[in-house]
Amino acid sequence: MLFVFASTTSAQSVDSIDYNNGENNIFREYELDPSFPGGFAEELKFIESNMQYPSEAMENGIEGRVYVTFDVDTDGTILNPVILRDIGGGCGKEALRIVRLMPKWEPGKQWTPGQKGGKVVRMRFNMPIKFNIEEYRLRIKKLDSQKTE
Repeated sequence: MLFVFASTTSAQSVDSIDYNNGENNIFREYELDPSFPGGFAEELKFIESNMQYPSEAMENGIEGRVYVTFDVDTDGTILNPVILRDIGGGCGKEALRIVRLMPKWEPGKQWTPGQKGGKVVRMRFNMPIKFNIEEYRLRIKKLDSQKTE
């Protein structure tokens, strides 16, 4: 079951957003994307194990992808999660809840000529979270059968 389909990062350098007097800008040019601890597979497991399909969405057959954007700070903290595109039925609220539960990420790095190891920088990350009723029901059924074994 794939609840996260794809993700993208972006950052700023020229048109930087000044969060702290020029010390914590978001960069657009980078070499290493921020990442969930353990990688993409662990990110999927985290989302699947924490998702609670909204009852309104379930009752109304609402499925699709909610797009969330957030910043990954230099220490890996998730900041400023915002819904970019919602599908309704409480799915956007649930996607934000999941993102806010996430542990610290591995931050992104910016390389400049002559620099070794790269500089850890704040980056913006865009994440679609997939809501699919049948996949959710199958996962819940599987979890229930594992509990009775």
